Amino acid sequence: MTQSVEAPVAPRTPPETLNPFEIAVKQFNTAADYLNLDLSMRKVLTTPKRALIVAIPVRMDDGSINVYEGYRVQHNIARGPAKGGVRYHMNVTLDEVKALASWMTWKCAVVNIPFGGGKGGVICDPQKMSKGEVERMSRRYFAEIISMVGPEKDIPAPDVNTNPQVMAWFMDTYSMTVGYTALGVVTGKPLAVGGSQGRNEATARGVLVAVNEAMKKTGKNLLGSSVAVQGFGNVGANSAKLFHQAGARVIAVSDVTGGIQNSNGLDIPRLLAHVEKYRTVQGFPEAETISNSDLLELSVDVLIPAALENQITLRNVNNIRAKIVAEAANGPTTPDADVILRENGIVVIPDILCNAGGVTVSYFEWVQGLYSFFWDESMVNSQLEKIMVGAFKDVYESSKKYNVDLRVGAQILAIGRVAEATEVRGLFP
Repeated sequence: MTQSVEAPVAPRTPPETLNPFEIAVKQFNTAADYLNLDLSMRKVLTTPKRALIVAIPVRMDDGSINVYEGYRVQHNIARGPAKGGVRYHMNVTLDEVKALASWMTWKCAVVNIPFGGGKGGVICDPQKMSKGEVERMSRRYFAEIISMVGPEKDIPAPDVNTNPQVMAWFMDTYSMTVGYTALGVVTGKPLAVGGSQGRNEATARGVLVAVNEAMKKTGKNLLGSSVAVQGFGNVGANSAKLFHQAGARVIAVSDVTGGIQNSNGLDIPRLLAHVEKYRTVQGFPEAETISNSDLLELSVDVLIPAALENQITLRNVNNIRAKIVAEAANGPTTPDADVILRENGIVVIPDILCNAGGVTVSYFEWVQGLYSFFWDESMVNSQLEKIMVGAFKDVYESSKKYNVDLRVGAQILAIGRVAEATEVRGLFP
């Protein structure tokens, strides 16, 4: 009797992780290997210092009460108070907020400003809420995390689906609680209550500076270059505007409803007016409709992911044809995709460098608020450019020293600075 022999089963490739915090830790360990960090320091620098989960009961317009879940995470404060935005989105998770807080730690260190990393989020869909409901939720959320925040402790800012008005509500809630007006408790505020000139465009302006510096290194010119922008919120829309003003040809943009394309270049001032009126890029004349995934795969000089994380993954990385990927969003590229982009000769300007213009001008706003001495826009923009150019130079030199890509070079630079501060401060008690 013959026995059947089963054919050997090929080993399965483990699935790519899309968990943001696992990705953040993986990126950290890749860079930490080059610094020969010991296990103890790795534990300290990958473990969030504080994480708070809060219930947010809100009375809705119809008299019912909804309870939302919110988070605030302080990842590391070795170099200064925690700094980071608050996002409102249905897909917010604690691991996402932990990852974003850790990226803020490295981002602040890359541009060498005296902040640590923090982040917040609320699981909600503000598009389905009235302005009054959003205000009540915002104030209750801030009241619930008030023990963690303060001008010397943790300074929130806008992020996905939050804006200067939400920051004004945060600031007022804190001020009414402590009994005096505290301009420095949040950044990204309206100008009327201590906001900074240039803050609205700051992240996008930083992206422009970073791309321009990258192009100089590759012997290319921003003038006449082709650009595609995924995401048309504050950062994406302002990126499109600033790149258009700089003489680039913005050929495609997209928002949550989809994208539009014109190979000759979109009329960005007209598009901004269209979006202001209709709240979508769809229906813009003289443009073809494309999907968000199609936009990512266009053959352009510069691709700007300005939406959410995990946009370039193993699923689509081999279809990316841009020469430069400028990460205006946080975490848009997975570690596995990063490797392939580098193998394919695509330059990635990492998020912790590329979109650091926002936190840099937030730092300026914080300083202005503490001293009640405010700068004009030209001063803000010139200081922003100075810091971004210097940060790009430091990251570029780090990448050359260790023969790594810009992301690992930026991580090495940032982790080294935070590790040094941690070592110098020592362990209490």
